[in-house]
Amino acid sequence: MKSCGFHPENWPAGQFPQNKMPPIRAAESEEKMEKQLKPLIFQSDFGRADGAVSAMYGVAYSVCSELKISDLTHEIPQYDIWEASYRLIQTVSYWPEGTVFVSVVDPGVGSTRRSIVVQTCGGQYVVTPDNGTLTHVKHLCGIRAARVIDETVNRLPGSGESYTFHGRDIYAYTGARLAAGIIDFEGVGPEVPVDSVVEIAYEPAVLENEEITGTIDVLDVRFGSLWTNIPREMFLKLGVSYGDTVEVIIEKRGRTVYRTSLIYAHSFAEAYIGEALVYVNSLDFMAVAINQGNFARAYNVGTGLSWKIIMRKSTLHR
Repeated sequence: MKSCGFHPENWPAGQFPQNKMPPIRAAESEEKMEKQLKPLIFQSDFGRADGAVSAMYGVAYSVCSELKISDLTHEIPQYDIWEASYRLIQTVSYWPEGTVFVSVVDPGVGSTRRSIVVQTCGGQYVVTPDNGTLTHVKHLCGIRAARVIDETVNRLPGSGESYTFHGRDIYAYTGARLAAGIIDFEGVGPEVPVDSVVEIAYEPAVLENEEITGTIDVLDVRFGSLWTNIPREMFLKLGVSYGDTVEVIIEKRGRTVYRTSLIYAHSFAEAYIGEALVYVNSLDFMAVAINQGNFARAYNVGTGLSWKIIMRKSTLHR
């Protein structure tokens, strides 16, 4: 028989939640619970060197042993809210409606920052500190509704005096309850305006005078490609076709660190090994790479709003 919901024998006396699930009595209850289960996805900056991620898994499985839990990544650079925000938008929309994401990059843990759950316009949920982690989701995916977590209900029993591991005590616990169908979205806590969801600085790309200025949002970490915030549709307004060359200028705080003309290619196979190229990445934004090389390492390029990238149609030929 499936086992979802807390059992009193698993917790110290008096410390299990008052709204625990009633006993599952029959096959129809088992079938109903099976239908309610949604995927649960974890993301954090914890790494795998210690037991933090395992503790989050343990809490989630204690809520419901039948949950299907996956990892987005636990290799977000420490405290890097911007990258956490981007990795969500890289992934969220590809999961089914009802999927629950738990994202924990929380340099303000234990402070007055809110703990929230949002429902995206695609029907997925994100459980996270309200510290800017939802910036890209808010701009590129859309948020339908937001609720503040009611910690009097949605907090790991017995953890009330712990203030430094909300990823385990609040976010994994609440996310698991939501994914298991023990609570619905309304059961998270009071609704708050979507406009109140905290954002970090975000600048959309701009097309002006036949050139586009954007930012280098993130790296394709393993391969060192630069992923920009320039949408493919905006890029095509430059009148560029596959096989044309594009002048690419990269600046850091106004200082030019790279400038040359690159081929605009369908894929890496259309460039020579070691040749740089411009291409459309998997999110339909423009990217820059070296075929079988690492562009970011080769030219010491980073990410964030201080890194600008300019693209315009080149008159040069390959």
